[in-house]
Order: sequence, then structure tokens, then C-alpha cells
Amino acid sequence: MNQQYFHSVELDAELCCGCTNCLKRCPTEAIRIRDGKAHILSERCIDCGECIRICPHHAKRARSNSIEEIEPFKIKVAMPAPALFGQFNNLNDIDIVLTGLRALGFDYIYEVSRAAELVSEATRKLIRESKLQRPIISSACPAVVRLIKIRFPELCGNVMPLLAPMEVAARMARREVRKMTGLEDEDIGVFFITPCPAKVTEINNPNSTEKSAVTGAIAISQIYPALTSKMDHLKVIEPLAKSGLIGVGWANSGGESAAMLGEKYLAADGIENVIRVLEELEDEHIRDIDFIELNACSGGCVGGVLAVENPYVAQARIQNLRKYLPVSLNHLDEKDLDRMLWENELTFNAESFRLSDDIIEAMDMMEKMEEICKGLPGLDCGSCGAPTCRALAEDIVKGNAKETDCIHKLKAKIQSVYDTLGNL
Repeated sequence: MNQQYFHSVELDAELCCGCTNCLKRCPTEAIRIRDGKAHILSERCIDCGECIRICPHHAKRARSNSIEEIEPFKIKVAMPAPALFGQFNNLNDIDIVLTGLRALGFDYIYEVSRAAELVSEATRKLIRESKLQRPIISSACPAVVRLIKIRFPELCGNVMPLLAPMEVAARMARREVRKMTGLEDEDIGVFFITPCPAKVTEINNPNSTEKSAVTGAIAISQIYPALTSKMDHLKVIEPLAKSGLIGVGWANSGGESAAMLGEKYLAADGIENVIRVLEELEDEHIRDIDFIELNACSGGCVGGVLAVENPYVAQARIQNLRKYLPVSLNHLDEKDLDRMLWENELTFNAESFRLSDDIIEAMDMMEKMEEICKGLPGLDCGSCGAPTCRALAEDIVKGNAKETDCIHKLKAKIQSVYDTLGNL
């Protein structure tokens, strides 16, 4: 029985012209070109947004919630990602952004950077206890977690079993609102202001829990115009900020690692660099490291495809903003750590590369795949509609392609027919 997947990344077939830009950049070989259009293999897509970033025809887009969807709830909670604060020029006070969100119609603001500070402290505690498999890989980026499930299953045991700050923030926000108002969960709408599509997918199809406490996600790019307008016309700025430089620093690559406060760490950003680190880690070439921070987007969360500002400009703004902040305003209590642990174990997504549900048939298909692969040119040119020759061989044994989809094989076949006809 095939698993049902939710994906925030969608394809607009009318805009797709069948170029191979997305095909070559997808980190999990989740894209094929068939009948002149791109097709996304649902079981392999990690919603990293690389196809959105690279598509020159804007044929890929990400689903998210609209600001209007907050209206049915009695209490509307906004959870701004730390990356949001890097989108505005000359910002020296987070309260301006938070008050702007209140002016947009949100009743309560809970910064995700508050939860990031708690996750940082929990991570330091778990590292000191030395109970986890090292090096420990951060679980904050859902695209990286899904990448590990699909391409690097041997590293599943290295992933930090802590909920991401977005989920921790949502649970704490709900507890606070319930305590203040006495309302039930269904009356409370908790909306994450997101820089990336992977977070949207995580809300609807979480890796580490049965059900997310987040109601929905609104893209930074969608809320930015209205929020900027509200910020420009504020008469009073409310003192709403409750996080420090450790939490806000999570917006940039290396921010989470810096919060380890001296532990041996490595930080990498950009999906290609992330894959390189994971390959070296899988080959046991990386040693003497306690913690690895990996961000699928270049620059960290500020580089998400749903952000509006150049990630390097946003990075500089976050760095400048941090000098106005206290170090940290949030600390763990005795119950917090237990509440932050994963509910589900991270396991390999076997369906991603399964050839057949029948083991004997799958072994036969694997043998055929190897034979077909030997007969292909090994150029990985993408002209066949698959990212590599091996991927084409897999598609052939699954019945989704044929050998003559390879233009080099087709050319050889045409030449053979021509030579035969010439000898008649």
C-alpha cells in the first residue's frame, strides 16, 4: 500500500517548458521530464525548494496559507521565524515587527526564536550527557531530515531527537493561550510565518510527531507587503519581544551552532554542501565533531525561497540586529526537555527507492537495471528526461521509460537501421 504524501512544492504544467534545470538540481532525483513536462516523484520530494529557486519559467511554486485564513479562530497566534527580522532595512527593534503583526490582526505573538533558545539549551544538555550517537546532526531543518531519510538512512540514528523550534513554539504558545483564555485548541489558530516550503510540509506531514501543533504557515513573501505597510504607520510600539541574540541568530547559518557555546561543531548550508558533508559523514571521514548544523538553503533560513530579501543582505541585517539584544531570555525548566523529545523514531523511507513489493521480483528488476545501466553511455546528460543514466535504467525496469529515450541509444539504433537499408 502506497503512503500518502503532502507536498508544498507544486508544478504548474502550463508554465513548464520541459527544460532540465530542475532535473539536474534536485538532490533526491525526484524530477523526471516526460512528454515535454516536468513530473515530481512524490515519494522522493523533500520540498527543499531548489526547483523553485532554479526554474527560469516560474513553473514551480509553494503552497502556503493566506492571511485571511486566520479569521475563523477566536484567538489568532503569529509565530514569526527569526528569518523574518532580516527582511527589513534599518531595523533595530524586533518589537516594530511584532507590533506590526498585531496590527495585521493577530491577538498573540510567540517568537520562534524563544523556542530556539530552549532547543539550544536542550541540545547542550543532551551533548553533555553523552547518550546520543555522535556526531549529532541538528533536526531543525525538515528538508535535511527528509534528505537523510531518503538518501542517507545509516545516519538516521545521528539526528538529534528534538522537535524543531517551530513545533516547540507552537506547543508552548497553545499552552499559554489556553491558560490565559480557557479556550479549547480548536479555537486557537497558530500560524508560522515561514521562509521555506519544507516547513509547510512539516506542518502537514510531520517527521517526528503524529500531529503538528501548528495550524498553518503563511509565507514571508505573502505577508511582507501588508506587514511593511502596518509597520510604517505604527503610532505605538508594544514591548512584545521575549528572545535574545541566541534565538534570533538561528536565522543565519552557523547561528544554531554558535549557541552550543564552545562545543566542537560544524555548520554547512546550501543543499549541495549539505550532501557533501553527509557523504563524508557516512564514509566516516568526519571525526572529533560533537554537533553538525545543516541548512538546505544557502545562508540558512534567511535563504529560503519564500523570503523576499537577498540572503546575504538578510544575514548582515540579522548580525546588526543582534547587537541590540540580550544573550538569551528563555531557559529550560524540568518538564521542558521531555516535552521537546520526538514522539516517532526517524526511519528510512523505503518506498522512495523500492522497485517492487515482491522481494524476488525486486531482485530480478535490480539485475535487469544493472544490465541496462551497463549499456547506457554514462554521461548523465539528462536529455532522456531522467537525471542520470542509472535513474533512466530504474525508470525502464519500472515500465516508465524505454531505452530509446536515451538519445545516444536512439542515434545508434537509427544508424544501425540506416546501415542495414544501405546494404540492401
